[in-house]
Amino acid sequence: MLSVSELIKLVRTSPEKVNFRDVIATIDEHYNFTPTAFRNGDQHNGVGENNGSCKILSFAKLNELTVDETLNLFGDFYRMDVLQHPDNSDHQNIRQFMAHGWGGVDFTAAALTSK
Repeated sequence: MLSVSELIKLVRTSPEKVNFRDVIATIDEHYNFTPTAFRNGDQHNGVGENNGSCKILSFAKLNELTVDETLNLFGDFYRMDVLQHPDNSDHQNIRQFMAHGWGGVDFTAAALTSK
């Protein structure tokens, strides 16, 4: 299990080593999660929809990560599924975040609070 600072260091220094499951496990270990509706570009997510994306975007926002750092938190979903298949339509939260960045993200409430 990584600490928050270890995860942030990893995403900044060795983003290719970031694993989605480890990111979610770290978030779950250090934060309380409340399913929250959020908008990400043209993608509207209701309460309980796309909780992984909700957690990652919330974590990244709380920790003031850049767009690139945030995208790398998605691990192989970003590196393999999205970057290697730019014309596909899967992983809309990743694709919308790539297109709109932080300006396109809006949460209806705080999804994460520190434990």
